[in-house]
Amino acid sequence: MFFNSSRLLSITCLLMISLVSGCSSINAGLQVGELPPSGAFIAENGLHFNVQPLSLATLPPKQAVVRPTSDLSRLIKTSNRVDYRIAQGDILNVVLVEYPNINASTSSLTVDQQGFVQIPLIGRIKASGMSVPQFTANLRGQLQRYLKYSDPQVKVIDYRGNTFIVDGEVSKMGEFNITDAPVSLYSAISMAGGVTATGDSNNIVLNRRGASYNINLSSLRQIGSSANQIYVQDGDSIHINTLDINKVYVLGEFGRVAPVPILEQGLNLAQVLGESAGLNSSTANAAKIYIVRDNVNTRATDIYYVDMQTITSFALANRFEMRANDIVYVDPTGLTRWNRVLSSLLPSTSAVRSLSGL
Repeated sequence: MFFNSSRLLSITCLLMISLVSGCSSINAGLQVGELPPSGAFIAENGLHFNVQPLSLATLPPKQAVVRPTSDLSRLIKTSNRVDYRIAQGDILNVVLVEYPNINASTSSLTVDQQGFVQIPLIGRIKASGMSVPQFTANLRGQLQRYLKYSDPQVKVIDYRGNTFIVDGEVSKMGEFNITDAPVSLYSAISMAGGVTATGDSNNIVLNRRGASYNINLSSLRQIGSSANQIYVQDGDSIHINTLDINKVYVLGEFGRVAPVPILEQGLNLAQVLGESAGLNSSTANAAKIYIVRDNVNTRATDIYYVDMQTITSFALANRFEMRANDIVYVDPTGLTRWNRVLSSLLPSTSAVRSLSGL
């Protein structure tokens, strides 16, 4: 009996010691901890932080418009509508109105790998690299030596020579043909079914003859240009990147905790709160909502906080422009944190009571 009582006492003491010493380390969820109300400080991990309450004075400026690189500017300036040039693989239809007996042999002429087509009376004649009017004029001149009424009508009935590729975050990846109607970058993406919900239209890469151009549709519009002014050429490939690299992360007491993508039109703090189903009314401390952002200029991390209990703060939240990889965190209320601590303690206290009954 003495042995059992001693063992019980030892176990109980160990449990109580572990409870007392472990209260400060119980994981009750993320916590802000001791932050200064404002100013710079160095955390225990050695990282530098700058804390400031969000106000009109501390509101970060909007990101500057990303100006096109010199290569992209040159691409836009030199990208003009051009007449279609007949290409190898195209199929032509040549009609001689006054000579229906010849038309049967010229209704479907394939431009061969050397760029020629075979015409009765004339033989092989160059076609690739010419516009349809240029080829028609050349053909007329050649036929005049053999025919009294030489007035050929030429059209491309199947465009197979000039192609481009669209891949990445589009509905229908693949190779597409360029017809006699010039294809703009915007039209090319539309031909591929448009950008998917996970695609980033501000992160497009156009590859042309060994050169790559990074294209941001939103920035193009802000400088008075557009994707309709960039025309696709034979051999181009267009890649649409994913939104995964352009998200805001929410943590803490939100109605829904999940990354929020930054769409083409941008994202502000108020929209983040809406997309995350608002704050958890039972657990969230709305007095301080924190935004954590790395500052590439100072190599420190900025921490903004705002009291969303006041209606005027919504105007600030509406003006706070989110950036990729921002973290928005909402701390639990003091009561919520205490309840979580109690919940963590309860299994251990139950074990003590059970042992006490032995």
